[in-house]
Parts: sequence; structure tokens; C-alpha cells
Amino acid sequence: MKAIMIMFDTLNRHMLSAYGGPDWIKTPNFKRLAERTAVFDNSYVGSMPCMPARRELHTGRYNFLHRSWGPLEPFDDSAIERLGEAGIYTHLITDHQHYWEDGGGTYHTRFNSFELIRGQEGDPWKAEVNSADINLGKDFPPQVKRMLVQDRTNRKFIKEQEQFPQAQTFASGLDFIERNHGESHWFLQMETFDPHEPFYSPEQFKQLYAHEYEGGLGDWPMYGPVTETPEDVQHMRYEYAALLTMCDHYLGKVLDMMDKHNLWESTLLIVNTDHGFLLGEHDQWAKCVQPFYNEVAHTPLFIWDPRTGVQGERRQSLVQSIDIPATLLEFFQVQLPPDMQGVPLRQTVESDKPVRKAALFGIHGGHVNVTDGQYVYMRASISAENQPLYNYTLMPTHMRSRFHPSELQKLELAEPFSFTKKIKMLRIPAEMRGNLHAYGTLLYDVTADPEQAHPLKDPEVESKMVELMTKLMRENDAPPEQFERMGLSGPPID
Repeated sequence: MKAIMIMFDTLNRHMLSAYGGPDWIKTPNFKRLAERTAVFDNSYVGSMPCMPARRELHTGRYNFLHRSWGPLEPFDDSAIERLGEAGIYTHLITDHQHYWEDGGGTYHTRFNSFELIRGQEGDPWKAEVNSADINLGKDFPPQVKRMLVQDRTNRKFIKEQEQFPQAQTFASGLDFIERNHGESHWFLQMETFDPHEPFYSPEQFKQLYAHEYEGGLGDWPMYGPVTETPEDVQHMRYEYAALLTMCDHYLGKVLDMMDKHNLWESTLLIVNTDHGFLLGEHDQWAKCVQPFYNEVAHTPLFIWDPRTGVQGERRQSLVQSIDIPATLLEFFQVQLPPDMQGVPLRQTVESDKPVRKAALFGIHGGHVNVTDGQYVYMRASISAENQPLYNYTLMPTHMRSRFHPSELQKLELAEPFSFTKKIKMLRIPAEMRGNLHAYGTLLYDVTADPEQAHPLKDPEVESKMVELMTKLMRENDAPPEQFERMGLSGPPID
């Protein structure tokens, strides 16, 4: 038995042909993939964004109620590590640069082996002491400016298609498959940062979406409300589409390899993403600094399970990223950790058997969201101060830095949670950047209003969704102050 997971970052479900995307966006291999797999129509994110989502892919547990961005914790049960301990060879090939930053340093080392491809986004890869020739067109905050300058420096070394990090990632993945297709008991995670911004792609893909444009938006939108023109928005969608078609191109190469060696007989194939991206929808760019609309939270997911033989069928059951590690463990007949909340999806692939009534999702300090597949309820904090809020961690690092000493001056030791193996945690005061409270609490019927254009005012439905949310938060052993922050009835005090 073998398994391959192809993971894209920021893959927009609503722009894929397999999900009814617009005809002008070229994704024929995603359509081809849909014809060979079970296609999940009700897949949702869990914890946002990148590394919180990847913690879920190891632990099968929600991250966002207890902690922001950070590494795997000492008490975490990594499904990848469990596979290795059970004799399943695990290999990671990725160009996702967050793996080698402070906030991601314990993920890739759970694999038996790994290969990291450099150069994506603001990866501090190529050195240029004097970058005075790089003109960004306008001024940016220092951290953003550093990333933009570094990205421009990296691009000087990424010109030909085979030099692009995505191309190198897939080339290495295909090489692994070619050399090991005759072996058994292995798992390959082939993960590219694309089509995450910046939307930089080779010329051959840009030419598919050639258009006249005289604006200065480039290919890297800044997070937040759209202040640009409709022409700017359409330009950015073309830039994203070019990179998306590049992703489709390399996906096709993996499908060709599956065909060449008839890997369909013995190989589990999962194609997934961590989240989507707003390209002007709801008058917003990007993610995380606004509510998690369906363009971000409602994700594509494709699974081929050779034990079921199901292909070309749609699945309506509500699933999440926490189900993927459970699915991998079950496939290789490895026992699931007792703290794992995700559920193996074999029977869902086979017969659309439901695995949950509702799904919780969000970002640390933001809206807490719940969906039952019909309604999406986004609950905002009850005050603009967005307090109380704490990080619970034994690994105090942010995305690209350690916690500053000033953040640690008020830390306390907190009692263990149900999943921390009797280990006390650091309890560190936290803040959420931005003001998500200003968006208020939102309720949508996404079956009748899939674009979430008409928020509902329905006390009966809201009461039902609050009940689901509270139940799931309790099952996750959410900190008591999360209930207070959201104005919810918390767990009983012992």
C-alpha cells in the first residue's frame, strides 16, 4: 500500500473546472482528477492559516482556540511520525518556506526524509547586500517591504520554467515516484506553495491570460479591503489564473505517472489545500483580516481510495482537514491517537457516510465559525477589545520570530488540557491584529446564497448554530475565556 498527498496552498475551489469554475480559467487536469476520484462538495478548513492548518494535518485536532501560529507541541501526536514508527516510509517535498521559519520548525522533521525547495514568496534565499535598484513603486511597512524586496531578489534567479519552485517540487516528487513505485509502505507528501501570492508564473502560462493593463498592482495584493479599480481586480484574477493553470499543468504530470505505473491499484491519492483566497469578492483581498467567507473556508478535496474503487462521484458529507491524518492512519492500518478529532474518510468515499453534524473553523482571536453544511455562522467577539485572549503553548514562537520578552513577562502556568498529556502550559496574553469585531456576527444560508451576499437575521437558526458551536468548543476543551470572549455559555466549573 502507498499514499500520495498533493497539497496546494491557496487553491480556490470556486475557480476550478471540477467545481463549476468559469470557462475562461483553464484547469483540465483538475477535471480529469475529478473523473478519477471522489470529489467532496462540503469540505471546510479548520484552523487558519498555513501552519495552524498543517498542525491539524499532523494531529487531527483544531488548533485555533488554544494557540496562534506555531510549531508542533511536545505533547502533539503526529500522524506522520506514527506512520514512520509503524514502518511506513514518509517523505516530504515542499517549497513552502514557512516550514523552515521559527513558527514551523518541528513539522518537516517528523518525516523520515524531506526536501525543501527555496525561493517562494519572501523566502530569505538569495543574498543581495545592495538592493537600491529595486523600486517597489510605493512605500510599505518595514516587514512587508523586506518581503517584497527579498521576493524581487529571488526572482532574478527564477526565470526559466524549470527554475520555478513549483516546477522543482513536482520534478522531485515525480523522481521519488519513479524510483519507488515498485516498493510498498510509503507516503509521499508533495506540497507546493502555489497558487499562493505572489502570483508569479512562467510566461507560457501568463500568455493564456494576456490582457491590456496599465495599472501598477503587480501580482501581490495587500490584505484588506479593495481600494483599487475593477480593472485592477480583473488583472489580479488573471495573474492568479495563470499560476492556477501552472498548478493544473503539474498535477497532470502526477496523473500521467499514476497511469504509467498503474498506481491506481494500490495507491491512496489525496489532493487538497489549506484554504482559498479573496480576489475582490466581498470587496476584499486575501484572508484572515476579514471574516472567513466561503471563498476562503470552503475548500476543494479529491480522494481516490483503491479499496473502494469510487471515481467520478460527488460526496456531500461535511468533512475537514482534521480528517486527512485519520484517513492516512486508517489506510495504513495504524491506530489513531486517542486525542484525534478527525475521522477516517474511507466509508465517506465509499458511500457518503457522514462523519460529523457540524464543523468548527477559525483563526486564533478572530471569529469563531461553525457550519452544518447549510448554514455558516460567524460569531464575532462581543467587544472591540477582543479580550480575554491567551496563547497556550510550550513553543513560544510566531511565524518568523520568537516571542518577544515583553510578551512573556505576564505568562503564567496553566493547568493541563485534556489533550496535553497532563503537561501544564504556558498561558501568555495575546492580541489579534486588526479589528474583526467591526464586521460583526454573520449568518448565511450557503445553499440558497452560496456567494454569501445576503446575511440572515433568524434567531431560531442562530440559536441552533450557537448550540452546535458551543458543543464543538466544549469537545475541543476550549479555554474558558474563549467562551467569555464570544459571549457564550462556557463549560461547567469543576
